[in-house]
Amino acid sequence: MNKRPGSVTVISWVFIAVGVIAIFAGWFPPGDAPATQRVAESKAQQPVEHALQFTVNLLAVVGGFFMLRGFNWARWLLAGWMIFHVVLSAFHSFSEAAVHILLFSVIGYFLFRPGVSAFFRGS
Repeated sequence: MNKRPGSVTVISWVFIAVGVIAIFAGWFPPGDAPATQRVAESKAQQPVEHALQFTVNLLAVVGGFFMLRGFNWARWLLAGWMIFHVVLSAFHSFSEAAVHILLFSVIGYFLFRPGVSAFFRGS
């Protein structure tokens, strides 16, 4: 098996960190009382939305972990995860969409280069 490229290691750990931080951030309420009340009301009214947020964040952690192990499907999972975020950000501001597109471009470049693809093929 080929040695894991440094870009795969860095990107995997970034996805793991982002996923874990987002999961824990969803469990802890904001610091001020009015914001805490709004979050509690939102969770009660939108349980499916919060379950989806948890699932998306968990996919980032799972994808990052298995990408470290060299699973090709995890690379595609994280590429899809970024595309999902690009699409979501398109419904927000232009600057948010631009940042997500830039991140997707950089991650895509580093994950789909020939040497990195060889690592995921295992040859």
